Amino acid sequence: MTETIQFTSSGEVKHWLENQTSSILTPVHTQAKKLRDDMNMAIQGVGDVSKMLLDNSTREIERRNMRIYNRARALNKLAHLFLDRLKKLNLPEEISYDTVSRYAQETQKVLMVTEIDIKNWFPRISPFFIMDRRKFLTVYERAKQAYAILNDFVTKEYIKTKTLEEAFQLLNELQNVQKQLETIGEEKEKIKNERIPIEKEITELEQKIGELKNSGPIDKLNLVNAEIDALSNELKHSLRYLQKPFIKMQALATSGGGGGITPDELSKVNQYLEKPLDAFTTEENGYPMLKQILQKLENLMAEDKLKLKQDKARKAEQSLNEILRKDSLAKLQIRCVEMATTKEQLLASSKMDEIKRSLSVFQEQVDQLKARKTSIETHEAVKENAYNEALEKISNLKRSIERNIYSSIEIKVQIP
Repeated sequence: MTETIQFTSSGEVKHWLENQTSSILTPVHTQAKKLRDDMNMAIQGVGDVSKMLLDNSTREIERRNMRIYNRARALNKLAHLFLDRLKKLNLPEEISYDTVSRYAQETQKVLMVTEIDIKNWFPRISPFFIMDRRKFLTVYERAKQAYAILNDFVTKEYIKTKTLEEAFQLLNELQNVQKQLETIGEEKEKIKNERIPIEKEITELEQKIGELKNSGPIDKLNLVNAEIDALSNELKHSLRYLQKPFIKMQALATSGGGGGITPDELSKVNQYLEKPLDAFTTEENGYPMLKQILQKLENLMAEDKLKLKQDKARKAEQSLNEILRKDSLAKLQIRCVEMATTKEQLLASSKMDEIKRSLSVFQEQVDQLKARKTSIETHEAVKENAYNEALEKISNLKRSIERNIYSSIEIKVQIP
């Protein structure tokens, strides 16, 4: 069973791999550089003779010798094409299988189209410019030979070390991503240090808001509001069977059906339907307006002008009797008025105004801080995603490097 070599860092792996493979890669890289330079010199030679074709054909065009004018123009155009193509070739500065292979492929394309142009156009230029064409073809053939040698090396020799070379490229990429991860980690920590004080300040402000809300006036107001809600529900319950008769009475008065309802009484009926507690607390002691309305309601029911169903009429009559004759709402009115008065006094107090202002200021500060926190958390989430992506990329690169090394030199390594 093959033993696995474990390393503590990617830098240690790279140093180890350089020592293990220098005898393999150094000769290959040296040869690749030499053949790249040879190819470049050959291409420069083709460029020089193309320039010679361009200059000589230009001189003949300027002489206006009609015997060779058209052929000179054709050669001039052809030389321009040759030069333009050669300019587009990118000489690789860095030696690697990918860069040298790409250079060989680009060179092949240029030579192929040039070959086609030579076969198509040189016969048409004949018999003129024979010496120029021979000189060009001689240099061009040397370029083809240089390409053949370069391509043969790339496809037969250099490709053997492609996987090993990729391991070094992946190691370089791994080290770059690890540096990025470290930078992102520092940025995450910096953002966190911005967020934590804001969260603390929000907590402190919300605590102050809570204390103010639980302070004397506010706490008492909350109790009063709770009592008012309870009284409101009790009043609604007491008037529940009068809702339908009120609506019928309202419709009858609005349509001019009589009943002796005054505008003030009709307005009060509307208020009892929409906001019964407000209607009740604004009544004089003993709720005379309500009793007045209920008396007329009783008369209308006796005359059957409201056309109520028997069950609804019975329940309404029972409620009317309780309110008109037993004064069942007297105690409830006293409590409602007391609570309403207490609420008005609390709301009008200078202490309440001061608390409300403080609550408003604190709440505005909390809202601003929460907006800042949301912005910071969004930035933090972006960094967190980038951090996790970098971690995943690092893991994938390590596994790829381990596979490439084993595939190249059959040694198992493990990168932490």
